[in-house]
Amino acid sequence: MSLILYQHPLASFCHKVLMALYENGTPFESRIIDLGNEESRASLVRLWPLAKFPVLRDEALDSTVPETSIIIEYLDQHYPGAAPLLPTDPSDALCVRLWDRFFDLYVQDPMQKIVADVRRTERDQNPRGVAEAQTLLCTAYGMIEKQLDGKIWITGDRLTMADCAAAPALFYAETLVPFGEEHGRLEAYYQRLLDRPSFARVLKEAMPYFHFYPYSQKLPVQFRPEKPNA
Repeated sequence: MSLILYQHPLASFCHKVLMALYENGTPFESRIIDLGNEESRASLVRLWPLAKFPVLRDEALDSTVPETSIIIEYLDQHYPGAAPLLPTDPSDALCVRLWDRFFDLYVQDPMQKIVADVRRTERDQNPRGVAEAQTLLCTAYGMIEKQLDGKIWITGDRLTMADCAAAPALFYAETLVPFGEEHGRLEAYYQRLLDRPSFARVLKEAMPYFHFYPYSQKLPVQFRPEKPNA
């Protein structure tokens, strides 16, 4: 198979690319990377020395493509499906790129900082940094709520790359800083993302790994592990 995605089913940034692939039914081979396994990690490092996933390998075009947004744009250019995830109109495309980056930088990033902190020893934890990340998520929620006024998806009536970024970012962020009563549009948008077949498939594949997530008992009830984390 031409396309190989190096990824892990629990990783939110991998979810973003997987959703894009499933949206258009793009054939690919999945290779799960265990960063704790020397051989598995080495297979990723050979492609991308930073050892960050996901990474897309295109054997047909002899291309190695890192970074989620670049991967999705690469797929749109070289393996277009029935539903382009980036508009052809330059102004519309800029809007999609803006909200794609917004979810990566202002939802994913603070979410990951909070999750990373709970994994540290008590001595190394950073309560101030966690509080700052929580405040940033609240600010982001308010901006998303405003942006969704009159829209089905984040930039309009069609699902785009920006929504692929939104889905996993909000899925995990909501477990850390729940949406408030003032976030009615955001709550409805989040439910549409959960109901989207492409993202539903991503979450179904991730379910065997959710028990590794430190806040797994705060996931939507249908995704919670049967037993609490030890």
